[in-house]
Amino acid sequence: MLQVKIAGVGAFAPPTGTRNAELEARLGLEPGWIERRTGVGFRPIAEPSVATSDLAVEAGARALQAAAIAPEQIGLLLLATSTPDHLLPPTAPLVAHRLGLAQAGAIDLAGACSGFLYGLVLASSHAQATQRAVLVIGANILSRRVNPHDRNTATIFADGAGAAVVQPSAEAHLLGAYLGADGAHYDAIGIPAGGAREPLTPEAVAAGRHQMVLRDGKGLFRQGVMQMAEAGRRALQQARLSPQDVQWWIPHQANLRMIREAGRLLEMPPERTVTVLDRYGNASAAAIPTAWAEAVCDGRLRRGDRLLLTAAGAGLLSAGAVLVW
Repeated sequence: MLQVKIAGVGAFAPPTGTRNAELEARLGLEPGWIERRTGVGFRPIAEPSVATSDLAVEAGARALQAAAIAPEQIGLLLLATSTPDHLLPPTAPLVAHRLGLAQAGAIDLAGACSGFLYGLVLASSHAQATQRAVLVIGANILSRRVNPHDRNTATIFADGAGAAVVQPSAEAHLLGAYLGADGAHYDAIGIPAGGAREPLTPEAVAAGRHQMVLRDGKGLFRQGVMQMAEAGRRALQQARLSPQDVQWWIPHQANLRMIREAGRLLEMPPERTVTVLDRYGNASAAAIPTAWAEAVCDGRLRRGDRLLLTAAGAGLLSAGAVLVW
Protein backbone atom coordinates (compact mmCIF):
# COMPACT_ATOMS: atom_id res chain seq x y z
CA MET A 1 0.00 0.00 0.00
CA LEU A 2 0.95 3.66 0.22
CA GLN A 3 4.18 4.65 1.92
CA VAL A 4 2.76 7.00 4.49
CA LYS A 5 2.39 7.09 8.25
CA ILE A 6 0.20 8.83 10.80
CA ALA A 7 2.66 11.15 12.50
CA GLY A 8 0.29 12.43 15.17
CA VAL A 9 -3.33 12.72 16.27
CA GLY A 10 -5.20 15.26 18.37
CA ALA A 11 -8.73 16.05 19.49
CA PHE A 12 -10.77 18.78 21.13
CA ALA A 13 -14.25 18.76 22.65
CA PRO A 14 -16.14 21.64 24.25
CA PRO A 15 -15.91 21.50 28.06
CA THR A 16 -19.64 22.21 28.42
CA GLY A 17 -22.42 19.79 27.55
CA THR A 18 -25.46 17.81 28.67
CA ARG A 19 -25.56 14.82 30.98
CA ASN A 20 -28.10 12.04 30.75
CA ALA A 21 -30.08 12.98 33.84
CA GLU A 22 -30.99 16.46 32.60
CA LEU A 23 -31.75 15.22 29.08
CA GLU A 24 -33.89 12.34 30.35
CA ALA A 25 -35.85 14.76 32.53
CA ARG A 26 -36.43 17.11 29.60
CA LEU A 27 -37.51 14.33 27.24
CA GLY A 28 -39.63 12.48 29.79
CA LEU A 29 -37.44 9.37 29.75
CA GLU A 30 -36.91 7.06 32.69
CA PRO A 31 -33.51 7.29 34.42
CA GLY A 32 -30.89 5.17 32.66
CA TRP A 33 -32.81 4.97 29.36
CA ILE A 34 -30.16 6.81 27.31
CA GLU A 35 -27.19 4.79 28.54
CA ARG A 36 -29.01 1.49 28.05
CA ARG A 37 -30.07 2.35 24.50
CA THR A 38 -26.99 4.19 23.24
CA GLY A 39 -24.02 3.93 25.61
CA VAL A 40 -23.79 7.74 25.69
CA GLY A 41 -23.28 9.40 29.06
CA PHE A 42 -22.29 12.96 28.18
CA ARG A 43 -22.59 15.09 25.05
CA PRO A 44 -20.10 17.98 24.64
CA ILE A 45 -22.01 21.04 23.40
CA ALA A 46 -20.32 24.14 22.00
CA GLU A 47 -21.20 27.59 23.34
CA PRO A 48 -23.29 29.76 20.97
CA SER A 49 -20.27 31.90 20.06
CA VAL A 50 -18.22 28.85 18.94
CA ALA A 51 -18.23 27.65 15.31
CA THR A 52 -17.02 24.46 13.66
CA SER A 53 -13.84 26.21 12.52
CA ASP A 54 -12.97 27.00 16.15
CA LEU A 55 -13.13 23.33 17.13
CA ALA A 56 -11.21 22.31 14.00
CA VAL A 57 -8.38 24.75 14.73
CA GLU A 58 -7.97 23.40 18.26
CA ALA A 59 -7.86 19.77 17.13
CA GLY A 60 -5.59 20.55 14.19
CA ALA A 61 -3.12 22.41 16.39
CA ARG A 62 -2.96 19.47 18.79
CA ALA A 63 -2.32 17.01 15.96
CA LEU A 64 0.46 19.21 14.55
CA GLN A 65 2.05 19.42 17.99
CA ALA A 66 1.81 15.65 18.49
CA ALA A 67 3.42 15.09 15.08
CA ALA A 68 6.18 17.64 15.84
CA ILE A 69 5.66 19.15 12.41
CA ALA A 70 5.79 22.82 11.40
CA PRO A 71 2.72 24.35 9.70
CA GLU A 72 4.71 25.16 6.54
CA GLN A 73 5.35 21.44 6.02
CA ILE A 74 1.64 20.77 5.45
CA GLY A 75 0.69 20.62 1.77
CA LEU A 76 -3.05 20.05 2.13
CA LEU A 77 -5.84 20.38 4.70
CA LEU A 78 -8.91 18.15 4.37
CA LEU A 79 -11.79 19.15 6.65
CA ALA A 80 -14.49 16.50 7.03
CA THR A 81 -17.64 18.20 8.30
CA SER A 82 -21.41 18.15 7.96
CA THR A 83 -21.76 21.50 9.74
CA PRO A 84 -19.51 24.04 7.98
CA ASP A 85 -19.42 27.60 9.25
CA HIS A 86 -21.20 28.65 6.03
CA LEU A 87 -22.55 26.93 2.93
CA LEU A 88 -20.26 29.29 1.01
CA PRO A 89 -17.32 29.79 1.27
CA PRO A 90 -15.92 26.45 2.46
CA THR A 91 -14.59 26.36 6.01
CA ALA A 92 -11.25 24.63 5.35
CA PRO A 93 -9.44 27.72 3.97
CA LEU A 94 -10.29 29.64 7.16
CA VAL A 95 -9.01 26.79 9.34
CA ALA A 96 -5.81 26.58 7.27
CA HIS A 97 -5.28 30.34 7.62
CA ARG A 98 -5.75 30.28 11.40
CA LEU A 99 -3.35 27.33 11.73
CA GLY A 100 -0.69 29.13 9.69
CA LEU A 101 -0.76 26.64 6.80
CA ALA A 102 0.40 29.30 4.36
CA GLN A 103 1.57 26.82 1.71
CA ALA A 104 -1.31 24.36 1.84
CA GLY A 105 -4.42 23.75 -0.21
CA ALA A 106 -7.63 23.35 1.75
CA ILE A 107 -11.03 21.84 1.01
CA ASP A 108 -14.15 20.60 2.83
CA LEU A 109 -15.30 16.97 2.58
CA ALA A 110 -19.01 16.26 3.11
CA GLY A 111 -18.65 12.59 4.01
CA ALA A 112 -20.82 12.55 7.15
CA CYS A 113 -19.77 9.87 9.67
CA SER A 114 -17.33 8.30 7.19
CA GLY A 115 -15.78 11.64 6.26
CA PHE A 116 -12.65 11.35 8.39
CA LEU A 117 -11.72 7.93 6.97
CA TYR A 118 -12.43 9.13 3.44
CA GLY A 119 -10.09 12.02 4.18
CA LEU A 120 -7.44 9.73 5.64
CA VAL A 121 -7.36 7.51 2.53
CA LEU A 122 -7.37 10.46 0.10
CA ALA A 123 -4.69 12.22 2.16
CA SER A 124 -2.45 9.16 1.92
CA SER A 125 -2.50 9.29 -1.88
CA HIS A 126 -1.78 13.01 -1.92
CA ALA A 127 1.05 12.70 0.59
CA GLN A 128 2.75 10.02 -1.46
CA ALA A 129 2.21 11.85 -4.75
CA THR A 130 3.56 15.21 -3.51
CA GLN A 131 5.86 14.03 -0.69
CA ARG A 132 4.24 16.60 1.58
CA ALA A 133 2.25 16.03 4.76
CA VAL A 134 -1.55 16.34 4.90
CA LEU A 135 -3.66 17.42 7.87
CA VAL A 136 -7.03 15.65 8.09
CA ILE A 137 -9.62 17.09 10.48
CA GLY A 138 -13.10 15.89 11.34
CA ALA A 139 -15.19 18.57 13.09
CA ASN A 140 -18.88 19.10 13.75
CA ILE A 141 -21.37 21.08 15.80
CA LEU A 142 -24.29 18.69 15.49
CA SER A 143 -26.11 20.08 18.53
CA ARG A 144 -27.40 22.86 16.26
CA ARG A 145 -28.72 20.39 13.71
CA VAL A 146 -30.83 18.16 15.96
CA ASN A 147 -34.33 18.68 17.28
CA PRO A 148 -33.83 19.06 21.05
CA HIS A 149 -37.14 17.24 21.61
CA ASP A 150 -36.31 14.23 19.41
CA ARG A 151 -35.09 11.33 21.54
CA ASN A 152 -33.67 9.56 18.46
CA THR A 153 -31.10 12.27 17.74
CA ALA A 154 -30.79 14.58 20.76
CA THR A 155 -29.66 11.71 22.99
CA ILE A 156 -26.75 10.74 20.73
CA PHE A 157 -25.26 13.58 18.70
CA ALA A 158 -22.65 15.97 20.08
CA ASP A 159 -19.96 18.49 19.13
CA GLY A 160 -16.23 17.97 18.75
CA ALA A 161 -13.19 17.71 16.52
CA GLY A 162 -10.35 15.29 15.89
CA ALA A 163 -7.35 15.39 13.57
CA ALA A 164 -4.45 13.39 12.18
CA VAL A 165 -1.26 14.26 10.31
CA VAL A 166 -0.52 11.97 7.35
CA GLN A 167 3.16 12.06 6.39
CA PRO A 168 5.25 10.44 3.64
CA SER A 169 7.22 7.51 5.03
CA ALA A 170 10.01 5.15 4.04
CA GLU A 171 7.67 2.27 4.96
CA ALA A 172 4.03 1.50 4.20
CA HIS A 173 1.95 2.08 7.33
CA LEU A 174 -1.42 2.12 5.54
CA LEU A 175 -1.88 -1.59 4.89
CA GLY A 176 -5.40 -1.74 3.49
CA ALA A 177 -8.37 0.53 2.79
CA TYR A 178 -11.93 0.43 1.50
CA LEU A 179 -14.38 3.20 0.56
CA GLY A 180 -18.03 2.38 -0.14
CA ALA A 181 -21.31 4.09 -0.96
CA ASP A 182 -24.89 2.81 -1.10
CA GLY A 183 -27.14 5.50 -2.53
CA ALA A 184 -30.14 3.16 -2.37
CA HIS A 185 -30.40 4.13 1.31
CA TYR A 186 -29.62 7.79 0.72
CA ASP A 187 -32.66 9.09 2.64
CA ALA A 188 -32.29 7.03 5.83
CA ILE A 189 -31.01 10.05 7.77
CA GLY A 190 -30.45 13.63 6.73
CA ILE A 191 -31.32 17.31 6.92
CA PRO A 192 -34.10 17.90 4.36
CA ALA A 193 -33.89 21.67 3.83
CA GLY A 194 -30.95 23.93 3.11
CA GLY A 195 -29.63 22.56 -0.18
CA ALA A 196 -30.50 22.85 -3.86
CA ARG A 197 -33.24 20.19 -3.64
CA GLU A 198 -35.15 22.04 -0.91
CA PRO A 199 -34.13 25.63 -0.18
CA LEU A 200 -34.13 26.96 3.35
CA THR A 201 -37.28 29.03 3.61
CA PRO A 202 -39.16 30.45 6.61
CA GLU A 203 -41.75 27.73 6.07
CA ALA A 204 -39.09 25.01 6.11
CA VAL A 205 -37.60 26.35 9.34
CA ALA A 206 -41.03 26.56 10.95
CA ALA A 207 -41.57 22.89 10.05
CA GLY A 208 -38.18 21.91 11.50
CA ARG A 209 -36.84 20.74 8.15
CA HIS A 210 -33.49 22.42 8.83
CA GLN A 211 -32.89 19.83 11.56
CA MET A 212 -31.73 16.22 11.36
CA VAL A 213 -34.42 13.66 10.55
CA LEU A 214 -33.97 9.95 11.22
CA ARG A 215 -36.51 8.35 8.89
CA ASP A 216 -35.76 4.69 9.53
CA GLY A 217 -33.90 4.06 12.76
CA LYS A 218 -34.07 0.27 12.62
CA GLY A 219 -33.06 0.21 8.98
CA LEU A 220 -30.15 2.58 9.57
CA PHE A 221 -28.99 0.48 12.53
CA ARG A 222 -29.07 -2.69 10.44
CA GLN A 223 -27.34 -1.10 7.46
CA GLY A 224 -24.76 0.62 9.67
CA VAL A 225 -23.81 -2.68 11.31
CA MET A 226 -23.54 -4.52 8.00
CA GLN A 227 -21.62 -1.76 6.25
CA MET A 228 -19.11 -1.28 9.08
CA ALA A 229 -18.49 -5.01 9.18
CA GLU A 230 -18.14 -5.21 5.38
CA ALA A 231 -15.78 -2.22 5.27
CA GLY A 232 -13.64 -3.82 7.96
CA ARG A 233 -13.54 -7.18 6.18
CA ARG A 234 -12.54 -5.60 2.88
CA ALA A 235 -9.80 -3.48 4.43
CA LEU A 236 -8.42 -6.53 6.26
CA GLN A 237 -8.58 -8.57 3.07
CA GLN A 238 -6.58 -5.97 1.17
CA ALA A 239 -4.05 -5.89 4.01
CA ARG A 240 -3.92 -9.71 3.93
CA LEU A 241 -4.60 -9.80 7.65
CA SER A 242 -7.16 -11.47 9.88
CA PRO A 243 -9.00 -9.82 12.80
CA GLN A 244 -6.63 -11.64 15.14
CA ASP A 245 -3.68 -9.79 13.57
CA VAL A 246 -5.06 -6.42 14.69
CA GLN A 247 -4.41 -5.10 18.20
CA TRP A 248 -7.19 -2.47 18.26
CA TRP A 249 -10.45 -1.70 16.49
CA ILE A 250 -11.58 1.94 16.47
CA PRO A 251 -15.14 2.02 15.11
CA HIS A 252 -17.31 5.03 14.40
CA GLN A 253 -18.86 6.02 17.73
CA ALA A 254 -22.49 5.84 16.61
CA ASN A 255 -24.19 3.70 19.23
CA LEU A 256 -22.82 1.11 21.65
CA ARG A 257 -25.26 -1.56 20.49
CA MET A 258 -24.19 -0.97 16.89
CA ILE A 259 -20.53 -1.22 17.85
CA ARG A 260 -21.09 -4.47 19.72
CA GLU A 261 -23.01 -6.07 16.85
CA ALA A 262 -20.49 -4.98 14.21
CA GLY A 263 -17.70 -6.19 16.49
CA ARG A 264 -19.35 -9.60 16.71
CA LEU A 265 -19.46 -9.83 12.91
CA LEU A 266 -15.84 -8.66 12.63
CA GLU A 267 -14.63 -10.95 15.43
CA MET A 268 -13.32 -7.94 17.35
CA PRO A 269 -14.01 -8.42 21.09
CA PRO A 270 -14.83 -5.52 23.45
CA GLU A 271 -11.41 -5.73 25.12
CA ARG A 272 -9.77 -4.78 21.79
CA THR A 273 -12.35 -2.11 20.90
CA VAL A 274 -11.89 1.60 21.60
CA THR A 275 -15.13 3.29 22.66
CA VAL A 276 -15.54 6.80 24.09
CA LEU A 277 -19.30 7.22 23.67
CA ASP A 278 -19.81 7.65 27.41
CA ARG A 279 -17.74 10.86 27.40
CA TYR A 280 -18.05 12.29 23.88
CA GLY A 281 -21.26 11.03 22.28
CA ASN A 282 -21.40 10.86 18.49
CA ALA A 283 -19.76 13.80 16.72
CA SER A 284 -19.91 12.14 13.28
CA ALA A 285 -16.61 12.68 11.39
CA ALA A 286 -14.91 13.75 14.62
CA ALA A 287 -15.73 10.49 16.41
CA ILE A 288 -12.94 8.18 15.18
CA PRO A 289 -10.04 10.65 15.55
CA THR A 290 -11.35 11.63 19.01
CA ALA A 291 -11.39 7.99 20.12
CA TRP A 292 -7.96 7.49 18.55
CA ALA A 293 -6.42 10.48 20.32
CA GLU A 294 -8.00 9.44 23.63
CA ALA A 295 -6.55 5.93 23.37
CA VAL A 296 -3.11 7.35 22.60
CA CYS A 297 -3.27 9.69 25.59
CA ASP A 298 -4.29 6.98 28.05
CA GLY A 299 -1.55 4.63 26.83
CA ARG A 300 -3.70 1.91 25.27
CA LEU A 301 -2.28 2.46 21.79
CA ARG A 302 1.44 2.01 21.30
CA ARG A 303 3.58 2.67 18.28
CA GLY A 304 3.70 -0.44 16.14
CA ASP A 305 0.14 -1.55 16.99
CA ARG A 306 -2.04 -2.52 14.05
CA LEU A 307 -5.35 -0.64 13.98
CA LEU A 308 -8.61 -1.35 12.18
CA LEU A 309 -10.79 1.72 11.63
CA THR A 310 -14.36 1.43 10.31
CA ALA A 311 -17.24 3.85 9.78
CA ALA A 312 -20.70 3.98 8.24
CA GLY A 313 -23.28 6.73 8.14
CA ALA A 314 -25.47 9.09 6.15
CA GLY A 315 -25.34 8.66 2.41
CA LEU A 316 -24.98 5.73 3.04
CA LEU A 317 -21.20 5.97 3.04
CA SER A 318 -18.84 3.43 4.57
CA ALA A 319 -15.09 3.21 4.99
CA GLY A 320 -12.44 0.98 6.47
CA ALA A 321 -8.68 1.23 6.95
CA VAL A 322 -5.95 -0.98 8.40
CA LEU A 323 -2.77 0.77 9.45
CA VAL A 324 0.26 0.57 11.69
CA TRP A 325 0.21 3.23 14.40
